[in-house]
Amino acid sequence: MIDIIQLLELAKKAALAAGAAILKVYNSGSFGVEMKSDQSPLTFADKTAHTIIVSQLEKTGLPILSEEGSDIPYEERENWEYFWLIDPLDGTKEFIKRTGEFTVNIALVHYNIPVAGVIYAPYVDILYYGSKEGGVYKVEKEEQTQLAFISEKNTIEALRQKKSITVVASKSHMNDETNAFINQFQNASFSSMGSSLKLMLLAEGAADIYPRLAPTMEWDTAAGDAILRSLNMGVYQQDLQTKLLYNKENLLNPSFIAL
Repeated sequence: MIDIIQLLELAKKAALAAGAAILKVYNSGSFGVEMKSDQSPLTFADKTAHTIIVSQLEKTGLPILSEEGSDIPYEERENWEYFWLIDPLDGTKEFIKRTGEFTVNIALVHYNIPVAGVIYAPYVDILYYGSKEGGVYKVEKEEQTQLAFISEKNTIEALRQKKSITVVASKSHMNDETNAFINQFQNASFSSMGSSLKLMLLAEGAADIYPRLAPTMEWDTAAGDAILRSLNMGVYQQDLQTKLLYNKENLLNPSFIAL
């Protein structure tokens, strides 16, 4: 029997340890940047965080799928019941630009559904974690607060009726499709944040909706998605009915709308 609360505690420790190592690289100013085959950047911090997290989570005996890990054939992973899905450093570009808006993402996935998540922002020392079993929490300056469960899910129709809403948008991924989507709302104000912190703005009630009509990978969203699901929110495909699924043959997410 899987003890999700206990596994979440281990994931928190792994995220905090990885975050401490990331900050050392960040403060050193020597990032060791290289480009991966898809032309996305990789740093010493990505590699170090990956090693630390894997060394902690492999104690659970569960499989691990990481952005910085080796490619695992779909035939090998398609029947995994529980597994870890991790992004050791989400927001590497933000890390290199020294904005501070980068995170460690760790999700526990049950077949295709993220059931527990940890997001740690080491630069600001803020930790989010949660599951349906134990609730969702934010830890800042050693103070822990529980985030509110949403009794009634938000809908596009309800948001259209509001006199004003806050939209989370990625400055670097704004396009005509995203602008057209946003224009359906009255007096939409914008909030922008790097990495998975955008999803946490929804979790905290600081924003109403996050349309991402551009590609992301499963490890970018899984931890935040798990936290949102635990609050009765979610990350939906564009039909607004189907939530994102994980451990697909192709690990690329479709465009999504989180609310």
